[in-house]
Amino acid sequence: EPLILGIVFVVWVGIGPFAGVLALMLSSVADLGKLFSEQVENIEDGPVEAVTATGASRVQTINFAVIPQVVPHYIAFIFYRWDINVRMSTIIGFVGGGGIGLLLFRSTNLTQYRQAAVMVIAIALVVTVLDNVSSRVRRRII
Repeated sequence: EPLILGIVFVVWVGIGPFAGVLALMLSSVADLGKLFSEQVENIEDGPVEAVTATGASRVQTINFAVIPQVVPHYIAFIFYRWDINVRMSTIIGFVGGGGIGLLLFRSTNLTQYRQAAVMVIAIALVVTVLDNVSSRVRRRII
C-alpha cells in the first residue's frame, strides 16, 4: 500500500522526499486510526464501571478508566508503525519518493556498486538499531 501511494504522490507532487513523506503519513494515519479504534473498543468494562460507580463524570471516566488502559498500547503501536516506516522509506525511495532509497536506486543504475554497498550496509545498521530500540521500549511499556 505505501508503495502504491508513493507512486501516486510522485505523480501528484513530483519526485522527492515530500512524496515519500505523504505516502508514509497517509498509510500510517490509516493503520494507526484502525488500531487505536479497535483498542478503545476492546477495553475492559470493570474499571469503567468502578469509576462510574463512584459518581465520576464522563471526562473523569475517560481520564481514569479508559486512558490508562489504552495509552501503553497506543505507544506500542506508534513505535511499531515507526519501525515499519523506517523500513519502507528505502523502498519508497525506489519509486521516486526521495531519500536514501532514491540515492541507492541511482547508484545501482550508474553501476556504482561500492557506493550502493555502503548505502545498503548503512540502511541495515540503521534498521537494526532502530528495531532494537523500539523493541526495548515496547517491552518496557507493555
